[in-house]
Order: sequence, then C-alpha cells, then structure tokens
Amino acid sequence: MSAQGGFEGSYLGANDKISDLAIMECKICWTPYDPAEGDDTRQVLPGTPFLALPDDWKCPNCDAPKEQFLVSEDPGSDAMLAAARLSRKTEALVTDFTEVWHGKMRDVPMVNKVLHVQAVGFLEQGGRPLGVLISPWFMNLVQLPAEGEDWSALTAGEKEVLAFPSGDYEFIHNTREQTGGYKACSLFSPMGEFKTQAQAVEVARAVMVALFQDEHRAETDRSADIRAAREDEIAAFEAREQAEAEAQAQDLNSAPTRRQVLTAGLSEKPDIAPETEAEAE
Repeated sequence: MSAQGGFEGSYLGANDKISDLAIMECKICWTPYDPAEGDDTRQVLPGTPFLALPDDWKCPNCDAPKEQFLVSEDPGSDAMLAAARLSRKTEALVTDFTEVWHGKMRDVPMVNKVLHVQAVGFLEQGGRPLGVLISPWFMNLVQLPAEGEDWSALTAGEKEVLAFPSGDYEFIHNTREQTGGYKACSLFSPMGEFKTQAQAVEVARAVMVALFQDEHRAETDRSADIRAAREDEIAAFEAREQAEAEAQAQDLNSAPTRRQVLTAGLSEKPDIAPETEAEAE
C-alpha cells in the first residue's frame, strides 16, 4: 500500500506529523510497531516513540527499513494539532502585549520590570484556548475564540460571567490588533508582589489547576455567604446605632436642664428674658 492509501500519513517526509504515540505499520508485511510495547528483538524499551528508534532499526519480521513504515493510528495526532493551534494563538497574544509593554507601559511607575509577557498553561476548553497571561503590570485569565470563531465584534469593556468547575468568574471583553477579540478575568494588578518571573509562572500554573477543581466551588460559595453575613452584620450594627442615637435624642429632650436641677424645679416657670434679668440684678 502506498503512502496515498488508507493511512493518515507516512514516515516519509512527515516526521512533524507523527506524535510520540503513533503506532506504525510495515507496508511490506504489516507488522506493527507500538511505542507502548517497544521491540524485544532489538532491546527497545516500552515507551520509545517510533521517531526515537535507532537509524538502523528494521522491521523485526521482514527486515524492512524504517522508511517502509506508515502510520496505522496516532492517538496523539489530535493533541499535536491542538498544540499547534494553541501555539499560533498564544504567540499572537504574547506579541500583542509585548508591543504594548515596549511601546506604552515600560516607563509607567506601576510596572514590575523583573517580569515579561508570557502565556502560561493554555489549553483548549470547549474548543476555545484558555490560560493565564502574565505581564509586568497584570496577570489575567484569558479566553480566546475557537478555530473559525470571530470575536472581532466584541465590545470593549462589556462584562460576561463564565462558569467553571471551581465557580463563576467575571470576564471583560476586549480586542487587540493581532489577537483579535478576547475575554479576560483579572487575577492580579499591579504585579509588585512578584519577585521573579518564575514565581509569577508558578502562581499562574496553580490558577489553571484550581480553576477546574470542584472543591474550590465550596470556597467560592462560602466566600459569598461570609460576605452576605458580614453585610447583614453591618446593617444590623447601623440599625442599632441609629436606634441608640434616636433614643439619646429623646432622652435629651425629656431630661431636666441644668438650671431646673439647680433651682429645684423653679425654672419650670417661663425663663426671664436676659434684659429683665439684668434689671432685676
């Protein structure tokens, strides 16, 4: 069978399309090479990709050279395509914000100059790239459009709540020249607390792990409960303060004046006008 037959690809000139998981098959005798099993006849250990086999390796059944092997199946091919898509989109994102860094932000006092623009932990979630973008002035969770999806009409500043296993998060719409439309959720800004790029990357990776963990939803819900309870406490405190203030005002109106006390109640009579008091003296 030729390379144009029922196979998805061939070792001949297509190394970049073969993943480490590809199961190859000899087109002479149909003997397969499965990386998960390796090759006992040549002491090739299990887990060795076809492309990592020695140059002089041959089919263990008919001695056909490596060049005679074609792709039988490749479980890793989809992952390779997804990785290529992610790489293309994240490169545009990093290029966009690197230009902003060099053009507008470098001399702004709030920036952390030990940091640089970097895309971290990007993966496809529902077909859409999602990951963390680090810059010297912010760290954002960023969602990009799926392949063939056009977000160029997004209105900058418009807000949208997106749901994840760990909770619901508010994203803001925006557009950039190279990136096109994207949605961003602020994680940190400014970035002064980070001492190194490695520290920022570590935090970004932790964010991407926690984002998909259900157990963090309870913490998110609990935070909302605590905030609501605190607001109730403040409202109750303000109500008590108001009630006490009103009671104090009422007591002041009904309490005897200093003059009434000193004159044993004689001052209950109408006060003498100041000029009359002067005349009496």
